[in-house]
Amino acid sequence: MPDLGSCIPFPIDEETLNEVISKAKDWAIMHGAAMRSKADFSEDSVQFAPFILLPTLFPRREFEKAVRLQPILNELMHWVAHDTEFLRETLANTIKVDEFTRNLFNIYEKILADESAQSLSLGLLRSDLMLESRCTDNDHKRPYCCWKQVEINTIASGFGHLGPISREIQSFVLSELNYADKVKNLPLNGALAGLCEGMVEAWNLQAISNAAILFVVEGVTYNICDQRFHEFYIREKHPHIKVIRKTLTEIHQQASLGPNNELKVNDTVISVVYFRAGYEPGHYPSQNEWDARYLIEKSVAIKCPSIGYHLAGTKKVQQALAKPGILKRFLTDDIKIKAITDIFTGLYSMDSNTDEGQNALRMVLTDPAKYVLKPQREGGGNNVYGHDIPDVLRKMSEVERSAWILMERIFPPISKGYMIRPSGPSPPPLVDLVSELGIFGAVIGDKKAIVYNAHCGHMLRTKLEKSNEGGVAAGSGALDSPYLYDD
Repeated sequence: MPDLGSCIPFPIDEETLNEVISKAKDWAIMHGAAMRSKADFSEDSVQFAPFILLPTLFPRREFEKAVRLQPILNELMHWVAHDTEFLRETLANTIKVDEFTRNLFNIYEKILADESAQSLSLGLLRSDLMLESRCTDNDHKRPYCCWKQVEINTIASGFGHLGPISREIQSFVLSELNYADKVKNLPLNGALAGLCEGMVEAWNLQAISNAAILFVVEGVTYNICDQRFHEFYIREKHPHIKVIRKTLTEIHQQASLGPNNELKVNDTVISVVYFRAGYEPGHYPSQNEWDARYLIEKSVAIKCPSIGYHLAGTKKVQQALAKPGILKRFLTDDIKIKAITDIFTGLYSMDSNTDEGQNALRMVLTDPAKYVLKPQREGGGNNVYGHDIPDVLRKMSEVERSAWILMERIFPPISKGYMIRPSGPSPPPLVDLVSELGIFGAVIGDKKAIVYNAHCGHMLRTKLEKSNEGGVAAGSGALDSPYLYDD
């Protein structure tokens, strides 16, 4: 794979490196670029989040293309989330074998039959992409890096705070190393403001002056700064809007519906619900949590995401969207359709009762290194890569296989850098890295119209080149930001 290089000459001499790392760690903690430790958890302390010392090179034209495309992706996912026939057809086999998706779908069907439920939805989305190093310029037949979509997240799209703060850490480091002139190549990042203003816009549409925004959270939150800074932004910029945090268990104990299906937690009316939990089976330890989710969906509060949006973000739906011609179902503009089609990598059904599924099985068993096997799960750590795939497939029944999809693996270019981690080596080695860019968007609407659609900023996660998973909260990636260059 090609090497992108670095934004300043490497290596950095050891004395300078140790000094700037010490400053950067303190800067990160003092500005909220931090998480709670999983190894030594305490609500009373945080440690700096893993970060890349200096920003990673990213081609300007590909970054700008991703930014321009996000409102179109917002539009697409909105119409997908409101297409009942498509969701039913696409998830028909999945819900037979995947209990979690089936439980979500059962709530979805009950809400469809309830005309009193809220029709507006708020989507705070994040389209994740990686540079593919094997693209070819059609005019000059020369290789270059173009980006391909990894997935699009419709629930708990995190790093609205940690994305922007990564830019500030690295701007500080560049200045300390006497490269302040290079900071201009780090694009401004308004992700936190953009996402929070999306919630505020939904709150304004409800026009209930004493209503609060409810954050649905896990019982133990490691990524606390990223969540709290959303809350703090809303309270600072819009002090008349109250924010409360509750787990699904607490919502079951404390929430109820009023006479007009208004959601109330104790005595507080809720007009907007923002899910930072609820995307994996472990968030529903009993039927009580499922009942709480149904209560929320049944209410007139605007949900982020609604149950339809949640289902639209499943891997199976994203695989179906990559089928030839399917985008015409949701978009009428051929230019928009081509722009989205260009970013898709190969996505294949694993349904055993279809020719496509049988062909996909043959492809992956013939050359597993080219593929990633994905289940209907969010949160990282669930995918199966390369040569591990055949053994996993052999242990599945044909029915179980239909809950997974197959994706062609993206081979990104390599960059050089220093990964700074709590309790990491001092000084850290210069390592090979690969990155994944996330572009945020916000969209509000119902099945008839979109009333709000915006690009909201970005985040960059970077991992060791040999690592499969890249989640920062999961412990395998690090915060980063793009350094734009003209290729």
